[in-house]
Amino acid sequence: MTAVLSTSNHTLGSAVPAFTQHAISVSLPTWADNVGYEEGDKRVVDAMVSGYPRFFIHLSIQKLARICEQRFGVNDERCLLCPSKKIADRCRAFILDRASLAGTPTHVRLVQYLICPEDAPLPSSQPSVELHIALFPSEASPLAKQFWQHTGLGISSRLADYCLSLLPADRPTSPVLSSPTSSRAPFKALNKHYSVRRTMQSPLLGSALSSNPNPQDVLSKDQSTYLEERYGRNLPVTAGSYAKRALRRRISDVLVRDSLEDCPQGPCAGAQDVEVGPSRRGVKNVTEDDVYLFSTGMSAIWSAHQLILGARPPAKSVCYGFPYTDTLKILQKWGPGCHFLGHGLDSDMVTLEAILEQELSANPSVLPIAAVFTEFPSNPLLRSANVPLLRVLADKYDFLLVIDETIGNFVNVNVLQHADIVVSSLSKIFSGDANTMGGSLILNPQGRHYATLKAYMSATYEDTYFDEDAIFMERNSRDFTRRIRIIDENTLAVCDFLRSRSVAGDTSLPFPAIKEVFYPKYITPENYLACKLPEGGYGGLFSLTFTSNAASQAFFDNMPFQKGPSLGTNFTLACPYTILAHYAELEWAAEYGVEEGLVRISVGMEEREGLLEGFKVALRAAEAAR
Repeated sequence: MTAVLSTSNHTLGSAVPAFTQHAISVSLPTWADNVGYEEGDKRVVDAMVSGYPRFFIHLSIQKLARICEQRFGVNDERCLLCPSKKIADRCRAFILDRASLAGTPTHVRLVQYLICPEDAPLPSSQPSVELHIALFPSEASPLAKQFWQHTGLGISSRLADYCLSLLPADRPTSPVLSSPTSSRAPFKALNKHYSVRRTMQSPLLGSALSSNPNPQDVLSKDQSTYLEERYGRNLPVTAGSYAKRALRRRISDVLVRDSLEDCPQGPCAGAQDVEVGPSRRGVKNVTEDDVYLFSTGMSAIWSAHQLILGARPPAKSVCYGFPYTDTLKILQKWGPGCHFLGHGLDSDMVTLEAILEQELSANPSVLPIAAVFTEFPSNPLLRSANVPLLRVLADKYDFLLVIDETIGNFVNVNVLQHADIVVSSLSKIFSGDANTMGGSLILNPQGRHYATLKAYMSATYEDTYFDEDAIFMERNSRDFTRRIRIIDENTLAVCDFLRSRSVAGDTSLPFPAIKEVFYPKYITPENYLACKLPEGGYGGLFSLTFTSNAASQAFFDNMPFQKGPSLGTNFTLACPYTILAHYAELEWAAEYGVEEGLVRISVGMEEREGLLEGFKVALRAAEAAR
């Protein structure tokens, strides 16, 4: 494998990966750039032509939203674009509820917009699109942005591009207005630590396109399609159902053969007659029918919570461990609320059982909690919960256990055996190319509530995963097991080196720059090993804390790697995690060990010696700055 090291002189605001129309990250190459992004610095915001899709509205979606506002909006209304009526209804309900809670009642109108190709009859390769538009006063835009960010249910940039390709500027429209809305009971009050934390100047829903974007080479639609199908080995754009079937089989791990070598005429994972066998996920009777696909990882988590709210008696949930920011917000803003046990250590098991007993003693006839949500391991502290013990408590107190395996991934760990529901962001290492989004939810057929959960999903599941996104995900994931093995080994080598020069690693250096290396090998290792597969590794993600903020910033600024949000990429990608995720609540995050200077690093597939040399460069700068 050749050395592929990036340089630190990346263009601020450019797509990561570079020259990628639907990139899911953005270059923020210095610590100051990340702070500027959080503070809405014009220098940073005006430079951005890309960003993580749930935080930065893709330029194609902005363009389509502006067209919809011009055609259907009144009195300076803004809009959020949804792929289905059900999602638009959810969006409207959320905005109305949150506005009522804030004491600023508002209104939301829904428009159903059927976008058809110009030519008739419709070619089979160009189906029409039913777009659902939520229109609201501009002052309600921050609430709409919350819905977009927390749920991940908005339309994808590829769907926006497809709609634009069907939409002549002078085409007449035939909107269908929804019926008037009615008020609903408000949700409970926000947790003060997860309240709305900024009104950024980066592009929001329905805002105009940036007047000064960075110049980028962008392929035409026809060129992009040709290159992907000819050289990227994509399925044709009409094969969405084939691609989704292949994805569900990979996630359920039932494919007997799943490689290009096994299918020399082309990928066969989605074929009707492909050979499948018992799942290798360690749970009897798992099939592709137990796997549900979603447009993003966060929409899978949101849908898991909605499943629990709909299929089980009402009760609070528990967030066990410090999670990725939007998971906690979902549990707090929808349903009865949640208990937050932010450390996620074994000592918190005592607190959890005390909560359960207290709820039971207060009302023995009511379910004490509905579910425990936990990440395995957690992001960004890489802590692993004691999931076998959580399973014991779940059986004893009759709650559901939901595990997010995004960081561990099922090549490295087996958590399905303990969980009722397992969710994952496919946008991360399952894809690796950082050019498409996706999420999955899998039900454990051996779970005591499987029949109830399965019946509810059968009755309510709505497939809104855009076919083109699924086709890219199918292509990207064909070799994910091979990639994970390489990344696991690279990360282990890097972490062993960095820890040898850290305070936690008992270094002999008189003035070390690194305080701790957060990696499952060193952090709650006994819990991780309880679920680690014999051939599994420790994953590709780790975090660092430093002995001073100066050392932290010097390390980050001097890393010769890509720097931006997201993780699980085939290339090394780093970010100052706490600055990006908790800039307005730094003291609160620090109470749970998420320090202001924490740097999170996702290791890629670069040649190992080059990787190590890059980290040595950064470490020398950090030690000098200390």
